[in-house]
Amino acid sequence: MAAHDTATAPSAAAARTQRAPRRAHAVRTALTAWLGRPLASFHLVLAVFGLLTVLGLVMVLSASSVVSLNTPGSGLYTVFKKQLLYVLIGTVLFWIGLRVPLERIRAMSPTALAISILLLIAVLTPLGTTLNGTQSWFKFGPFSFQPVEVCKLALALWGAHVLVLKRAVLHRYRHLLVPVVPVALLMFALVMLQPDLGGTITLGVVLIALLWFAGAPLRLFGALALGGLAGVALLAVGTNYRLVRVLSFLSPEEDIKGTSYQALQAKLALADGGLFGRGLGQGSSKYSYLPNVHNDFIFALIGDELGFLGCGLVLGLFAMLAVVGMRIATRNIDPWVRMVAATLTVWLVAQAAINIGYVVGILPVTGITLPLISSGGTSIVVTMLVFGILANCARHEPEAVSALRSQGPGRFGKLMKLTAPEPYKPPKKRKPARPTTPPRGSSQRRGVPQAEPRKRAPERQGYSRAGGANLARQKTSRGNPRNSKGGRR
Repeated sequence: MAAHDTATAPSAAAARTQRAPRRAHAVRTALTAWLGRPLASFHLVLAVFGLLTVLGLVMVLSASSVVSLNTPGSGLYTVFKKQLLYVLIGTVLFWIGLRVPLERIRAMSPTALAISILLLIAVLTPLGTTLNGTQSWFKFGPFSFQPVEVCKLALALWGAHVLVLKRAVLHRYRHLLVPVVPVALLMFALVMLQPDLGGTITLGVVLIALLWFAGAPLRLFGALALGGLAGVALLAVGTNYRLVRVLSFLSPEEDIKGTSYQALQAKLALADGGLFGRGLGQGSSKYSYLPNVHNDFIFALIGDELGFLGCGLVLGLFAMLAVVGMRIATRNIDPWVRMVAATLTVWLVAQAAINIGYVVGILPVTGITLPLISSGGTSIVVTMLVFGILANCARHEPEAVSALRSQGPGRFGKLMKLTAPEPYKPPKKRKPARPTTPPRGSSQRRGVPQAEPRKRAPERQGYSRAGGANLARQKTSRGNPRNSKGGRR
């Protein structure tokens, strides 16, 4: 009996060893088949968007309950109710960005850019409101509006439109830089006058992404990096509280209870969460230990309550967004859609990376929110609109267009009343203008050898050997240099 057990034990282990690669191969095959479906990119964008939105609402509810309770004259769910209202408004904008044809969005991009620049100018007038040391808000009762968020989207859409129109001449610096870079510098200047460091950085990310996907040379990005560092240094030194943030980042141990208190508490919250966290709603960092926990430092609360697994979920969702966004850009054939999808993806992922970077302590605090998760008004509304445009770009992949036009919009398309997108039609090439005949003798004056004149065929009527010989004799005499003026004839 013992011998039988010892004989069957290795065989069972060998069978399990053989089944493991088969299962992995089956999972890999099923995943590859699913990703090969026409609307896989569209469904992935919807999944990332829904998960980030739900996670953001849950974490804002958990983080803002104590803040709302400690605020005089507000209820327990005041911040959450406002966040829920912004999410509902953003859902409508998500539907609009998903349903409006991309051709119309592209046609409206110059108008959107002009309006956004006018809003940046208006916010610097007495119409704007100063909050946290920056005059970058319009206040409408209990609601506020920050125009720099709209400027990021307008710059991405309009910049892609201009660069695609000039793609045949982008190898020249004059066409590559003008007018995109001057307009972006104007927007930078208006945002720096507020002054808003976070808005300036994200606008710079949008500009760099546009030039990168337009194929700009690498030496241009070196010059832009030097200019960007100079602008960030100017903004940091220009205001006292930003200078304090930079100095506390460089030497965090000098003032633990003062300027470095917020960054230190964020690290402690991440450390206290451990692997699984304290539990949803059980984090201690929101009890006045970590200021602004529901806004800029909400990632620290995720680590406190959901642990390393919760932080990994957030990082995984934004990594999936990066992969899906670039997948949409590479699978489209419309150059404007390709550039827009890639630029919007870089913007969202870079903004999330900067926020997580200063929460964990590898970057100085800049006040940039975590997309779809941090509490905010204009930021979450514009971000949901960006996701709608990105999902619209996913529906314009050639395979998706073919499937939607042949098989119908599907359940989600019928629910959202989405029409089938039109297939991409490349613009018609203009016929080159007919070249004008150069003036007689111009090529000889410039030293260019003149083409041989066209020989005239002899007349068919009355043509004979003698006539042919006389014609050849006349040609020979015309080509003889001795028959020139003053020579022998």
